[in-house]
Amino acid sequence: MTHDRDTFYLADEHDHEAGGSTMLGFWIYLMSDCLIFAMLFACYGLYGGSYAGGPSPAEIFELPLVAVNTTMLLLSSITYGFAMLAMEEGRKTNTLVWLAITGLFGLCFIGIELYEFSALIHEGATPQRSAFLSSFFTLVGTHGLHVTLGLVWLVTLMAQVGRFGLTVANKRRLMCLSLFWHFLDVIWIGVFTFVYLLGVLR
Repeated sequence: MTHDRDTFYLADEHDHEAGGSTMLGFWIYLMSDCLIFAMLFACYGLYGGSYAGGPSPAEIFELPLVAVNTTMLLLSSITYGFAMLAMEEGRKTNTLVWLAITGLFGLCFIGIELYEFSALIHEGATPQRSAFLSSFFTLVGTHGLHVTLGLVWLVTLMAQVGRFGLTVANKRRLMCLSLFWHFLDVIWIGVFTFVYLLGVLR
């Protein structure tokens, strides 16, 4: 019995969810970001006690201010959750409103962080002052940079949703940003606990 060469090898095709590769790729990106922050946390754990005669965390950290900043980021995660609920219900206007509120909380977070950095530098607590301050500015600054990029991404998606509506592609993009935003929230909880709280208690 002979077989036609063109039909001998058959491709076993399966149905794939639209955008599945995008979500997989984004999860891989988040895992790589986890490694980056893990290394930064490890560096801070190693050098966080090296003051080189400079100020210690208890001398320069203002916990009430940091607590307010933490609240801003936590509230932004809640409002983004409301945006996702509105998205699932197909309410475009409500989605945009909640995304805008999320962006405002994010801007408040960045503003307070820049104020903190400015105050520390004005007091002479610069990254060059000690290994502790170098690792602190690097860890917290990297997180702040991620939040800033997240805000740019948020504004871009708001423009796309405003113009094209809640399309399948836009919903997928909003879901990716949701994962990214909540990831930054979790990282910040680690920063607040490991850097600020434990630093003051040292």
